[in-house]
Amino acid sequence: MDLTGKHIVLGVTGSIAAYKAVHLLRLLLREGAGVQVVMTPAASEFVNPVTFAAISGKPALSEFFRAGDGEWNSHVELGISADLMLVAPVTATTMGKMAYGIADNLLVATYLSARCPVMIAPAMDSDMYLHPSTQENMKILTRYGVHLIEPAEGPLASGLEGPGRMREPEEIVQIIRDFRPDSSKKKLLNKKVLVTAGPTQESIDPVRYIGNHSTGKMGYALAEAFAASGAEVILVSGPVSLETRAPGIRLVRVASAAEMFEACRRVIGEVDVAVFNAAVSDYTPAEISASKVKRGGDEWTIRLRPTVDIAATLGKEKKEKQIFVGFALETDDELRNAGEKLYRKNLDLIVLNTLRDEGAGFGTDTNRVTVIDRSGNMTESGLRMKRQVADDLVEQVIKMIDNA
Repeated sequence: MDLTGKHIVLGVTGSIAAYKAVHLLRLLLREGAGVQVVMTPAASEFVNPVTFAAISGKPALSEFFRAGDGEWNSHVELGISADLMLVAPVTATTMGKMAYGIADNLLVATYLSARCPVMIAPAMDSDMYLHPSTQENMKILTRYGVHLIEPAEGPLASGLEGPGRMREPEEIVQIIRDFRPDSSKKKLLNKKVLVTAGPTQESIDPVRYIGNHSTGKMGYALAEAFAASGAEVILVSGPVSLETRAPGIRLVRVASAAEMFEACRRVIGEVDVAVFNAAVSDYTPAEISASKVKRGGDEWTIRLRPTVDIAATLGKEKKEKQIFVGFALETDDELRNAGEKLYRKNLDLIVLNTLRDEGAGFGTDTNRVTVIDRSGNMTESGLRMKRQVADDLVEQVIKMIDNA
């Protein structure tokens, strides 16, 4: 979204992260946007409204009626005239009010009148963020079309560490820049998409397994991006701590490579698109001990056998209209290895990323990828949030469907 000349309503709620909204306001103005700050009463306990007014050149609004002359601050006009409404930070309280239409302050009333895209950037302690009520409210808002800017993990005001830190203002502005309002249209209605995500765990005995460092973040971002475009998504996930927050996703949890293959095999014939993102183990123990193997001598030899190559095996069964996308995480000779996988597995696209790139790979919220098609065309993403990488890949798949 080009912010030049855009009218943005910046909502600020009562969080310690409200101080970040001051810098966020400056960045939005620097992009050429006109910004109207709307605060909850609690927000003024953290940042004085005069600060926002001095920077924006407009009074920061908080009440329905202006003190002194009783002039009405019209939430209807604010909501209708905006090109974007951004609530950053948004607290658990405000998300609950937005989810259930409790318009007891100007900010929520403005949200209920908004006809523009709405984004929220949560900020709260991790216990509050992970509480089932908060998670459910985010699901509701996502279902209403609100765009969630996932919080980061790290040290929190409570002294704890975990998810709940509001994204840095520079990251939020970049997300807005990358946002395309038309991408929210349901371009994949009546399409079915298979996405695999996370690692697999290959049991050695009842307490040990062979696995890898995949957290599933990229795969879950892909599933949510496809669902946001209207697709019915089957997400086959290895063992991860993530939960899906988007409607339209059917989650199938598996553990081993064999279980993941079987789950994919059952549905592959009915999907229009398959995205093989999971970090599937290449090998599994040839024998699994029924009881815990006790410490013995100095060495323990485990005999391994290959697992099924899910993408390659299902690629042999690919139908004419189906689109298959694979992922390749490489450490050496990246382009050659990715290109070899593209053809050997009968894929239409392969997404290459490398552990050489800082901020990419396992466990990060960002990724840097190169997408390669069968004609050898390459598109590099640069370092971006994984959801943004996912949105771009969805757009590329949509273009392939349209051109088929």
